[in-house]
Amino acid sequence: MPLISLSSVSKSYTDPGSGQQVPVLRDITLAIEPGESVAVVGPSGCGKSTLLNILGTLDTPDGGEVVLEGESLTRCDARHLAEVRSRKIGFIFQLHHLMPQCSVLENVLLPTLALPSPPAGARQRAESLLAQVGLQDRMSWRPAQLSGGERQRVAVVRALINQPRLVLADEPTGALDEKNADALTTLLLDLQRSTGTALVMVTHHPAQAARMSRVLRIHEGALA
Repeated sequence: MPLISLSSVSKSYTDPGSGQQVPVLRDITLAIEPGESVAVVGPSGCGKSTLLNILGTLDTPDGGEVVLEGESLTRCDARHLAEVRSRKIGFIFQLHHLMPQCSVLENVLLPTLALPSPPAGARQRAESLLAQVGLQDRMSWRPAQLSGGERQRVAVVRALINQPRLVLADEPTGALDEKNADALTTLLLDLQRSTGTALVMVTHHPAQAARMSRVLRIHEGALA
């Protein structure tokens, strides 16, 4: 069974000027396997981020079906989708979105607050993951004291703290130089393999995409 699948998914948005519907995704059918690493590539505006938002239940399709671990999510209410996101999906964005007033360790533990009860050993898991990414000496630091690459490493650990089955990364290396982008991609893949988590990463960088086990190319809202 695929970890997550999309069947004939479409999505449109309303143009604020004309009021007309603008298609963004057209008849997308795909499946992501457990533990797989997948790159999503294509020109700006082709629908890559919209696809990621639908995979992550941050947005709902106009048509088609989304199935996660055998459960159809298409007609679920917002509360249930929020529970699914908290338990099964981790997110990494181009901007780290760390809370400036919180320490590194506190930022990593923030997603655990969305769960009905804090998972056993969450602090120990956070400390272990931070050590794996070389931030064991930065746990009490604030984001402003970190470099850009270090902040993104914190964001990666935060995405993994609830032991998600699926991690979605939207241009996570976009704000980094080439050296740090390569290092972050290596880190993501190392953690993806060691945890068995599926990884879907939107990227504009062919070299980063080529390191994934599969590449999906989107052109004008459709899989090319």
